[in-house]
Amino acid sequence: MKKISIMLSALMLAVGTPSVALAQSADFTLDTATPDLSENEPRPVFPVPSARQLKWNQTEFYAFFHYGMNTYTGQEWGDGSEDESTFAPTAVPNPRQWLEAIKAGGMKGGIAVVKHHDGFCLWPTKTTDHNVTKSSNTNAQQTNIPRDFAKAAQDLGLKYGFYISPWDRNSAYWGKKDENGNYTDDYAKKVFFAQCAEMTQYGADQFEMWFDGATGAYGYYGGTNQTRNIDNATRYYDIPNLRDSIHNACPNIILWGTGGEARWIGNEQGWAGETCWSMGDGTSGNENAWKWFPGESDAKATTKGWFWHEGESCKTAEQMFKIYLETVGRNATLILNFPPNQAGLLPDADVTNLKELGEMLTTRLGTDLAQQSGVQIEASTTRANGKTKTYDAKNMIDGNIDTYWAAPDGTTSGITITVTLPEAKAIRYVALQEYIQLGQRIKGFTIETSTDGTNWTKKGGSIQTTTVGYKRIIPLNGNTGSSYDAGTTAKYVRVSITGSRACPTLHTLSIF
Repeated sequence: MKKISIMLSALMLAVGTPSVALAQSADFTLDTATPDLSENEPRPVFPVPSARQLKWNQTEFYAFFHYGMNTYTGQEWGDGSEDESTFAPTAVPNPRQWLEAIKAGGMKGGIAVVKHHDGFCLWPTKTTDHNVTKSSNTNAQQTNIPRDFAKAAQDLGLKYGFYISPWDRNSAYWGKKDENGNYTDDYAKKVFFAQCAEMTQYGADQFEMWFDGATGAYGYYGGTNQTRNIDNATRYYDIPNLRDSIHNACPNIILWGTGGEARWIGNEQGWAGETCWSMGDGTSGNENAWKWFPGESDAKATTKGWFWHEGESCKTAEQMFKIYLETVGRNATLILNFPPNQAGLLPDADVTNLKELGEMLTTRLGTDLAQQSGVQIEASTTRANGKTKTYDAKNMIDGNIDTYWAAPDGTTSGITITVTLPEAKAIRYVALQEYIQLGQRIKGFTIETSTDGTNWTKKGGSIQTTTVGYKRIIPLNGNTGSSYDAGTTAKYVRVSITGSRACPTLHTLSIF
């Protein structure tokens, strides 16, 4: 082992005032030893996810709650001129009811909108008077959405986070110029950063902070009663500093969208591409992109806007299940919006449909036949074991996401994995999950079933069985809209890997 000892003496650093000594000396040891190859692990195929990106991906399915001033004005985008007393809940809003409903729906967490583009804040903030405390409504004065939302999520064992609009049409600091006509950073420092910092007091265990892609520019700004034309509005975000500050306070937070840690999937309709890389942009990503940038699909569960509107209805459980298959089942996460009404509650119809969706997910995807007693699994090729780690095919059906099967180096196609059930059963879905800590690799596969192990039938219809990534769910009948039919009777399931960026890995192969 080689070691390099670097002595730094009389280290001086100016912080605010000159000649502030942080240390007189420091000893740094850099370990340049050759990596331990005894475990025979596959080399990573870059890019790979960070630890926080991996945890975020594992959340899979979570809710959006658009609630605020727009709930009472009937608008989708307010202009910042709204009187604070317009925010007039008919009861004290109850975020616990929201979260209980989505937990019953099979979701693992939620994101609450606490400030939209109108700049109205749903908590007692020091950054602006445009907040709940200035409403004359008694229920509004008792409202603190981030506090109550975080407490309820923690009690229910759910992940949680907040949407804070960087664009603020009420703040006088937005687009402010100095005496020389130059834009100032007053908004970022005095309003936006401070509001994000206020959110961190509601728990360091937040998993996502959501920054809308709407950045503002030309338009009416109600806080100053002006029409403005602001170029390069994203200058007010100061994302590098914001990202570092938020991560220091809440290390597992993903800054969605503008934060550069997860991407918009490219539509608000609830679908990702059948080919979907965790690199690149849009619905399909890009196999050759250099940055890990996984996709999130934001979609509405109701028939009108993102905010609650009179007369809207909720999508059926079957419609939402289809969205789930076309997002979570295609290597994206799904954030599905349920807007609370003017009483600060989810409507009864939404709660009912969520419960049905949860039951549907449990019935259809809750029992993995591949993990039941008596199942056998075999791969046509397997990587040699390491000192303590194994890469056996059985790792795909052991229920442990930290163990995985891997092929030998240089083997990227012509690989078959065969699961044998104890008896023939009706099956409807096959799910695959790569060990993405080492990168997304698989770019082609097929699925076949058999009753006798000799005669095989290709399944999945015309679905593009290309990428896998974090999770891929294939309805065997090839129809995400009517996937739960009588099923396919099979005793054997065979997955053939036809192409991979490097030797493939899989930590789970599931049959439902």
